[in-house]
Amino acid sequence: MLTLYHAPQSRGVIARWMLEEVGEPYEVHALSLKMGENRQAAYLAVNPMGKVPALDHDGVVVTEAAAICCYLADAFPKAGLAPPLGDRRRGPYLKWLFFGPGSLEPAVIDRVLKREAGPKSMLGYGDCDTMLEVVARAVAAGPYLLGDAFTAADVVICSGLNWGMMAKALPERAEITRYVARIAERPARRRVMEKDVALLREMAGDRLQQGSR
Repeated sequence: MLTLYHAPQSRGVIARWMLEEVGEPYEVHALSLKMGENRQAAYLAVNPMGKVPALDHDGVVVTEAAAICCYLADAFPKAGLAPPLGDRRRGPYLKWLFFGPGSLEPAVIDRVLKREAGPKSMLGYGDCDTMLEVVARAVAAGPYLLGDAFTAADVVICSGLNWGMMAKALPERAEITRYVARIAERPARRRVMEKDVALLREMAGDRLQQGSR
């Protein structure tokens, strides 16, 4: 049994996209961040950080979106979303999985919040322009980060790039724009967008019903 603790328009989208790529049945336990459901005791018992997503796989709880993607790729190898142990591509694959939350996301957040970055030697991503150049070169060689093989790393990196461009924190570069647009057309990602729109409507309806009681 796979259960995803999820909130639409959050990092939970990354994990749900990965679940759709894996193709195994799963349940969604929706949480309203506006209502503070992620800070209630029931969910804090799942993830003491009070953040989404969290994945429960037969009693094994995994948090952090990139870690969930890595876990699912290894737990369900038939989906072909990760190079196996011993494959020379495993190293670059893991590099990109960690690059997402370790370099790409912090750089985007600093720009969104207009925070003054510290010395390059103190920042995990060095500087945003260098980080973006590294990503642009990788996706330009595409079609995916590992060439012809789509992996969980693409789920993580594409999600970060898409968010950064939507937030106007990253400049539009042709290589990156083409990469994100190409992956956005994947059936699994399109399903997630459609399902989350429906989930938002359902959650809004539930709140209206509760308010009318």
